[in-house]
Amino acid sequence: MSDNPGNTVAPDPTRADRGGALLELRQVSKYFGGVRALHEVDLSLEQGEVVALVGDNGAGKSTLVKVISGVEHPDTGEMWMRGGSVRLDSPRHAAALGIHTVYQDLSLCDNLDAVRNLFLGQEIAGGRWRGRPLNRHRMEVEARRVLDGLSVKIRSLSTPVGGLSGGQRQGIAICRALISDPRLVLLDEPTAALGVSQRAEVLELIGRLREQNRGVLVISHDLKDVQEVADRVVVMRLGTKVAEFTRGSYTSSELVAAMTGAHEAIHG
Repeated sequence: MSDNPGNTVAPDPTRADRGGALLELRQVSKYFGGVRALHEVDLSLEQGEVVALVGDNGAGKSTLVKVISGVEHPDTGEMWMRGGSVRLDSPRHAAALGIHTVYQDLSLCDNLDAVRNLFLGQEIAGGRWRGRPLNRHRMEVEARRVLDGLSVKIRSLSTPVGGLSGGQRQGIAICRALISDPRLVLLDEPTAALGVSQRAEVLELIGRLREQNRGVLVISHDLKDVQEVADRVVVMRLGTKVAEFTRGSYTSSELVAAMTGAHEAIHG
């Protein structure tokens, strides 16, 4: 196996003064047949920063996330991490570089408990001399460490996740991504279908990811949540990045205008 997952190349020396962004996309485009899904998109994200990606259905958000997570390959453009050019050949390569995605469906096994869900596919094996396939004790210790790190409250680690609240389930899905200590976490609609209190729990989780100096990219339709948690907001429309706002520098109406194209009609 290569020691250079994702085909990482040497850092760009012109960026050595600031070390390069955690993630940077330059002029990324993606086509599906004759359909343009992304057109020359620029995007950057720093450590300890929460960036929200917003836009109506068909704006290109999902395709952009698939490019960043290694599911899709851009037809043109470049992706850089920490000042070095990368090509993500697969989700495995993305994970090896520290990029993990938590999709909206969470992909949890409701009949398994929190520990088994956290380590699903990356279980810790026990010693052969014990005749045990898994080291449950080590998994529980690591699970408690990760859950406590994000203040995810679960009464019992042995409770099947099907019986937990929506906020707790989202917390487990996010913590599962943290088992491998990623640099960048992509969250797809993390507060969708949650009640007010559960949404507040998830927004607090996102804030704790920032405190852990991780980069967080949040895809959301909830503009109120976006305004509360994001340091920057990137607006997509028809596959193109049309606007970018920093915290406190915009109103809800300005965000909606950028998403719908009304700002172009006003300034055109």
